[in-house]
Amino acid sequence: MKRFLFGTVLLFTIFASAQEDKIEKKEVIKKTELAQYLNSSKKLGFTQKDSLFQMNIGFRVQSRIGYGKEDSESGVVEGEIRRMRLKLDGFVYNPRFGYKVELGFSARDIGTVVVGNSGNVILDGVFFYKATPNFTVGFGQTKLPGNNQRVISSNSLELTDRSINNSKFNIDRDFGVFLDYSEENPAHFSYALKGAITKGEGRNWVKTQDDGIALSGKVELFPLGAFTKNGSNFEADLMREKTLKWMISGAFSQNNNALRSQGQLGSSLYESRTLQSLFFDTMFKYNGWTAMAAYMSRATDNPITVNPLDSTKKQAVFVGHGVDAQLSYLFPSNYQIIGRFSTQKVDAGIQTLSPDMDEYTIGLSKYIFGHKIKLQGEFSYDNVKSYNGDVHNNWFARFQVEIGI
Repeated sequence: MKRFLFGTVLLFTIFASAQEDKIEKKEVIKKTELAQYLNSSKKLGFTQKDSLFQMNIGFRVQSRIGYGKEDSESGVVEGEIRRMRLKLDGFVYNPRFGYKVELGFSARDIGTVVVGNSGNVILDGVFFYKATPNFTVGFGQTKLPGNNQRVISSNSLELTDRSINNSKFNIDRDFGVFLDYSEENPAHFSYALKGAITKGEGRNWVKTQDDGIALSGKVELFPLGAFTKNGSNFEADLMREKTLKWMISGAFSQNNNALRSQGQLGSSLYESRTLQSLFFDTMFKYNGWTAMAAYMSRATDNPITVNPLDSTKKQAVFVGHGVDAQLSYLFPSNYQIIGRFSTQKVDAGIQTLSPDMDEYTIGLSKYIFGHKIKLQGEFSYDNVKSYNGDVHNNWFARFQVEIGI
């Protein structure tokens, strides 16, 4: 009887151990198959029992109050839900077939609702195919491979919003085909190559048809190895890098026969124009310190368009260039101080329509749960220089709370 019991226990132990090995191997295979876009290890979601479908759910809300004052104007109190987003991602049938959906519900996300057009709710709606562990193809609507601060999610910024140059020169989102190839190693030289062939008029464009497309390409280099946990895709050195990490990148985009003043963004032009956008970025992180710099520009021939029915009405492409420089330090207590300087110069062709601008910003942030839960405060001072020599000084202060999953 004792021999029988001993044999039974031994068989059960061997069987349980084999099952655990199978589960562990299955989990390892599953984790290695999941692409960057499909990493669900820290997200709320579910996977179908037969592993043919996975959905991860996330949301975030940015609540903001502020006060601003322009020269010779009364002060303005600001209070709004700056962003409210719903995110879904996962895979269907196989982890190689992934998807990402992001919807925006705040007033600034939706914009002005025009009769006959739906609200501008869809931010991302894209399908991914992970062809190899390093190469991904996307089809749908999502962010273009442009300047780094635009590629970084708005919930991963050190300050309450992106720079004045980002608001004027970035290439935002578009619909088309997206390519991404990367070689990442934390200890050795790494790089990423990204490209896109897209429609050119930005997200949810249904007003008119045209024969122009946008071509975009980007190279990212990591001479000292990849950042910890993809740290080049979020601001602040939350990982407190043990060794110096450095990224340098360059991107170019040509938008053929664009119909908007900023390519994928802006007001409608009276005539189409072909736009060239150029971006250079660099980022350093080490032991709580983060330093970033960026150059952005847009150019076109004859930037001013005229209404053929009324020559007094004009709409111009926003052409010029800008430079951003940003420095921050994250204390062990997870308080952070940030400073940013931005300068923006418009081209001679539109100087009578748009001013040059410099902006100085300081900020203080408290990270409670990384970028998921944080408190942010900032003060900004603008120096606006008009073509006729007038100079206006504006300032604003903001406090923002971010919460999300």
